[in-house]
Amino acid sequence: MSVKGPDSELREMQTDVGTDVERAAQLLLSGRLVGMPTETVYGLAADATNARAVAAVFESKQRPTFDPLIVHVASAAQLGDVVAEIPERAVILARAVWPGPLTMVLPKRPEISDLVTAGLPGVGVRVPQHPLAQELLRRTGRPLAAPSANPFGGISPTTAQHVVDGLWGRVDYVLDGGPCGVGVESTVVSLMSDTPVVLRPGGFPLEALERLIGPVERAVTDPNRDDAAQPAPGMLSRHYAPRTPLHLLGTDEQAVTLSGRRCGLLTWGAEREQPGFERIIRICEQADLQICAANFFAGLRDLDSAGLDVIIARRFPDAGLGIALNDRLQRGASGIVE
Repeated sequence: MSVKGPDSELREMQTDVGTDVERAAQLLLSGRLVGMPTETVYGLAADATNARAVAAVFESKQRPTFDPLIVHVASAAQLGDVVAEIPERAVILARAVWPGPLTMVLPKRPEISDLVTAGLPGVGVRVPQHPLAQELLRRTGRPLAAPSANPFGGISPTTAQHVVDGLWGRVDYVLDGGPCGVGVESTVVSLMSDTPVVLRPGGFPLEALERLIGPVERAVTDPNRDDAAQPAPGMLSRHYAPRTPLHLLGTDEQAVTLSGRRCGLLTWGAEREQPGFERIIRICEQADLQICAANFFAGLRDLDSAGLDVIIARRFPDAGLGIALNDRLQRGASGIVE
C-alpha cells in the first residue's frame, strides 16, 4: 500500500506506516502513539496504564477530556486486569461475542487512569478481532486505550491512509492491517446497573444483544450535556461529521439536488442514476447492511474530499447495522440547515 503525507507540511516528527508489529509494540511500551487496525475502525492506541501516553491521545486528536476512551485487551481472561467487577451478563457477552465489535462499560480498577474514563467510575473495554490488533496486544502485554484515529468529531478512519490523512505527524506509527471489515465503531453497552443500557449502537446489532441478555434500554442524546462527562464515546449530538454540510433523505425518498449547489449523493441498493449530482457513491448494490457498514465511512470521506457544497445521504433501514449507520448520519448532520 502506498501511503503519503502532506508535502506542504514540514514537521519534526513524521508518520511511518507498515506491518512491523514488534516495532509498534515497542513504541507503545515507550509511551508513544500507534495507529492500530481493528475490525471496526482504526484506533489511536496508547498504553492505558501510562497517564502521559493517554494524555497524548487527547492532545493528538484535539479531543476534549470529558469524552472517554475505550480500552482494548487481548482476551476475556484479561478483563479482570481492567475492571473491578464482572457481572454474569458480562460473562455471557464475553463468551458469545469476544473477540468482536462489542464494548462493555464496567466498574474500573484504580490502575486505569481517570483520564481514560473522563473521571467516571465505569470503563469501556473490549477484545478486538483483527489479527494485528490481537498480536499487538499480546506483544505489549498491556491494555491499550484506543479511540478512533482521526481528529476529534470527524469521519472515522477505516484504512491506514485515512489515519495518515488526519493525524500526519501526530502519530508515530500506523500498523497497516488493510480496510476494516466491520467499518463502524463497536456497540457500547453499560452494565453499571441492573438494567443494561446501550450507550452507542455499533457493529454488534441490538437485536443480537437482546437475544443474549434480554431487553436493553437505549441512551438518549442530550445536546445540553455536550460539555459534560460522557459515559461512552460517540454520544455527543454532533460527531462523525464531514466538513461538507450533510443533508439526510428517508430510505425511499427521491434523491434530488439542491438548487444552485454542487451536490454529492451517498446511497445504497439498486437505484437508477439520479441526474444533476456532481458525484454519486453507491456503497452497496444489494442493500446488504454489512457491506454498507464496511464501505460507509470511506464513501463519506470520498464525497467530503470532492469539493462539493452539500452531501445528500440516504438513511438506512432502522434495524440491524442500519441503526448504527443512521446514528452516524444523524450525528454527522446535526446542526446543518437543510
